[in-house]
Amino acid sequence: MANKALLVGVNRYRLPGADLQGCVNDVTNVRDVLLKYFGFTVKQIRVLVDARATKAAVFKRLEWLVKGAKEGDRLLFHFSGHGSQIRDRSGDELKDRLDEILCPHDMDWDGTYIIDDELKTFFGKVPTGVRLDVLLDCCHSGTGTREAFAMAALPEERAFRPRFLPPPIDILCRQMDEEEDLKVKRLLKATNPANHALFAGCRDNQTSADAYIGGSYNGAFTYYFCKHLRDTQGNLARSELMKRLRASLKFEGYSQVPQLECQAARRKKRLLD
Repeated sequence: MANKALLVGVNRYRLPGADLQGCVNDVTNVRDVLLKYFGFTVKQIRVLVDARATKAAVFKRLEWLVKGAKEGDRLLFHFSGHGSQIRDRSGDELKDRLDEILCPHDMDWDGTYIIDDELKTFFGKVPTGVRLDVLLDCCHSGTGTREAFAMAALPEERAFRPRFLPPPIDILCRQMDEEEDLKVKRLLKATNPANHALFAGCRDNQTSADAYIGGSYNGAFTYYFCKHLRDTQGNLARSELMKRLRASLKFEGYSQVPQLECQAARRKKRLLD
């Protein structure tokens, strides 16, 4: 049995005004949990943060993650950073739907982003019997910034901002007057066979918060995800982990509602089982 994990966190973006504060802490948080409670070694975990987390670098590491995977192996991919949505394209033709995207460090609106179809291509290579968990602490919203960039209006201990990059006006103009007809796809929605599980930081119409918690900035989803795993030393079924995670976020006043997508049998097992 082999273990492999790819952890990506982007606080620093090339786009002006896009920087976040909690994504690198998310990566170190998940790494610590994997090392302490899930039997991973340092060599089995690859980390990409900030300027190193380019689209090309993420693709190269994703190829490493899935290469040679076989029954019994345990794989984990974690992304903390901005997410957004664009109109789905086939060549130069617009289709009647949206693609959800992850935003790497070198994000631009001319193709330097990671679309759901590209992730499906990588994870589609994973054979049956490999246990794959995907953790996405970013926005999956097609409607914009629900959290409304509240950092400037709140004291530091309650400050947060959404992990969502709104498309520029020229991108938005392409879908004006068509928004009601768009069919929104959740990232990785159609790629969860019996051995795959997806944890998403929020619903499709929400944002994930970059928040000041416990004296430092973190993704609210990742912070409480790791907290509950530490509290139980990793011995927590996915369904129970999700239940506690949702309760914690609601109690602390966050509007985001995390999601778990996997088959029923995997809900009863712990992360990476």
